[in-house]
Amino acid sequence: MSRIATLSKWRCSAVRWVALLMLVAFACAEERFPPPDFSPGYTIPSTTVPGPRAEWLAVLDVVLLALALGLAGWATLVKRSRTAAVWIAVGSLLWFGFMRQGCVCSIGSIQDVTRAAAQGGGLSWVAAAFFFLPLATALIAGRLFCSGVCPLGAIQDLVLVQPLRLPSWLSGFLSLFPYVYLALAVVWAATGAAYVICAYDPFVGFFRFGGPAWLLIAGGGLLLLGTVVGRPYCRFLCPYSVLLRWLSPLSRWRIRIHPSACTNCRLCENSCPFDAIAMPVQTAAPRPSRVLLAVLVLAAPLLVALGGWLGWRSGDTLAGRHATVALAERIRAEDAGTAMSANDAAESFRRTGKPTEALFAAAADVRQQTNMYAAAAGAFLGLVVAVGLIRRSRRQHQTTYEAEPGTCLSCARCLPDCPGGLPAVTT
Repeated sequence: MSRIATLSKWRCSAVRWVALLMLVAFACAEERFPPPDFSPGYTIPSTTVPGPRAEWLAVLDVVLLALALGLAGWATLVKRSRTAAVWIAVGSLLWFGFMRQGCVCSIGSIQDVTRAAAQGGGLSWVAAAFFFLPLATALIAGRLFCSGVCPLGAIQDLVLVQPLRLPSWLSGFLSLFPYVYLALAVVWAATGAAYVICAYDPFVGFFRFGGPAWLLIAGGGLLLLGTVVGRPYCRFLCPYSVLLRWLSPLSRWRIRIHPSACTNCRLCENSCPFDAIAMPVQTAAPRPSRVLLAVLVLAAPLLVALGGWLGWRSGDTLAGRHATVALAERIRAEDAGTAMSANDAAESFRRTGKPTEALFAAAADVRQQTNMYAAAAGAFLGLVVAVGLIRRSRRQHQTTYEAEPGTCLSCARCLPDCPGGLPAVTT
């Protein structure tokens, strides 16, 4: 069978599996919280959120996470086997995805750590382990967590059939979204407004065989896109990838391309669907204008200040997601006679007999906290933009192919294709 026929067969198979997953999820996605009629025989509906796990199961989860990270390192850096990496991805998807129903995940643990740091206490040791173990691994051996241990990455990696190379400008622009997502998630988690990462997890509906229809459609759309674009969620949305991208370049053991072993055959470049192989610069890039570089350096503090100001200005809007603020706004609207319909939350509050002044004061505190965190998040995004502009203005100089440690997902695709025996580990 020719290579084209094989790819076509796998592409059709992947599309059929994605369509089957969507059909199964929609079949199980009946309304889990129907309006109660409180008639005789009424029973409380079951929740789609997993309940607390027994202590020994929590210990098992952490042990399996550490084991999977170790096996990923063995498969990629020692065995240099793409097949072994795929089987680790399948096992991680089955356990951390479908068995554990995607909770607690390392991506969502960002919110747990943020809430504990902002408000003190309340961080379970399981959430801490899921947050810090992949980061510690990235600091030592690169993004092994992304290679197949993360269920969100695994489900996308397994449906990838015929990857297309995105234009560098589009890929660079889309890579800014994880920073925005991380900033929003931290602001809302720090104030206790929402766990937005968990609420908008595109694949948790498949893991739990149920959920809102729009979320299942979004997840199915990402999986369909993932058949031709390598891991769109991991590369252009995942907030945890920001942290891994920062730590991976510091790792001592990771996939590298040695200049002495490289034959410039470009097989590693063609085998990488995530644009993680930096190509040599064949012609000397023009030296950037010193004036332009000086302007960008001087503009960096202005961009940080502008981002902080925009974040502060958006604080009131972001605070509206908090339950206390939303309730206070509803009470004000009802008192002013501008509310068009009744509200259960407002009615329940009035029945408590608590003074509205206390509610308004609490809402004002939440707004102040949100403004502060939003200003910090905006300044952070301004710094990210400033650093990106300065890096792009620098003169490029590269004579060999290099695996970029920040974007390399340690998927092991490039290792078997290298005729020169690509060294996987360097010290």
